[in-house]
Amino acid sequence: MHPQELAEQACRIEIDTLGEPVGKQDQYIASFGGITCFRFLPNEQVEASPLKIATETLYSLEDNLLLFFTNYSRTASDILREQDQKSRASDAEMISNLHFIKELGRKSRESLEQGDLAQFAELMNVHWEHKKRRSVRMSNDHIEQWYALACANGALGGKVVGAGGGGFLMFYADDKVRLRAAMREAGLQEVRFRFDFEGTKVVAQS
Repeated sequence: MHPQELAEQACRIEIDTLGEPVGKQDQYIASFGGITCFRFLPNEQVEASPLKIATETLYSLEDNLLLFFTNYSRTASDILREQDQKSRASDAEMISNLHFIKELGRKSRESLEQGDLAQFAELMNVHWEHKKRRSVRMSNDHIEQWYALACANGALGGKVVGAGGGGFLMFYADDKVRLRAAMREAGLQEVRFRFDFEGTKVVAQS
């Protein structure tokens, strides 16, 4: 099955059938894999194109992105439903925030393709500050403390991955050793990962 078709089916199941208030980005990146740009068009079509990233930039990005579990689990639907309702109601503040985030996505693509990872890290910070404005449940005191601790110990930029309210903190590190030590001392467990460029694949068939 082509990745596009697989992603479309996943979206129909999660959004149309189950009624979850989610976007389409997770289904599409899981299906396609890689460092990929997606354009979500008004006619419901989605265009996918891999970023033109230099090999050295790709290695540096993978080496310096660190992921830590916050020890908080949450249901994404609870946080996303509020944002979905405001978006559908054309709430001016929410719409403005989402347009700003869209522009950050374009700037992030440019930073990666130009090999400017310091700028990419700073855009992560800007994204997180604007993301928090979409819901009071996006962050909490613990997350704010860990974020500040990371930035004081080798992180150039970071954000909570996913819907917010818990889950995982991702940072782009200038000093990985110091950042890992600080997060470990704070009780956060690092989750090691590698980039995947295959996307969804069949691992077993009966």
